[in-house]
Amino acid sequence: MKRYPKGIPAAAAGAFAFIVIASAASAASERLLFASLGDNSRAPIGWIEFCSNVPKDCTGGTSSPRDVVLNAKSWKDLVRINKFVNDSIKPMTDMDHWGAVEKWSYPDDGYGDCEDYVLLKRKMLTQAGWPREAMLITVVREKSGDGHAVLTVKTDKGEFILDNQNPEILLWSETSYRFVKRQSQTDPNLWVSLGDPRPAFATATSPAR
Repeated sequence: MKRYPKGIPAAAAGAFAFIVIASAASAASERLLFASLGDNSRAPIGWIEFCSNVPKDCTGGTSSPRDVVLNAKSWKDLVRINKFVNDSIKPMTDMDHWGAVEKWSYPDDGYGDCEDYVLLKRKMLTQAGWPREAMLITVVREKSGDGHAVLTVKTDKGEFILDNQNPEILLWSETSYRFVKRQSQTDPNLWVSLGDPRPAFATATSPAR
């Protein structure tokens, strides 16, 4: 079952009801909506190098956590931007693109890998008025063990994942990834480890492609 917020689109109303019920039912259900935060973690080298090249997009400083109120307008923005970036950018590894193992950059030439998709989605959502504190670059591991990057969007209905490998926007707990670490809500240059109470590599609602 695909899980979307109520009425956004309308066909997902039943799934939204499940989320609301799960949220109020128990602490166990609550953990499925929001990942558990652990200790501070080291920022990926790709982020550090990106920030040295584009410092204006890495402004740090302490701020208060902010979650997006998920309604018809915000969900429409999320779907529109996620689809636009996924459809517009052609996948290419950093080695093929830049001759480097790891390089985070905006996919201005129309090519990029997972981190580049994430950076563009984050930038476009910021331009649409979304708070930086609710958009968190996140490192996960695929079933194969390979590292991957997605964008976590924190909302009052849970944490949703924007992923270039899956056109659907899913709750974090409905993906097949193991969640490793992500940016802190209080400072984009601080990273925190993530706890994942699910059994190892739970089956995703929609398999990543």
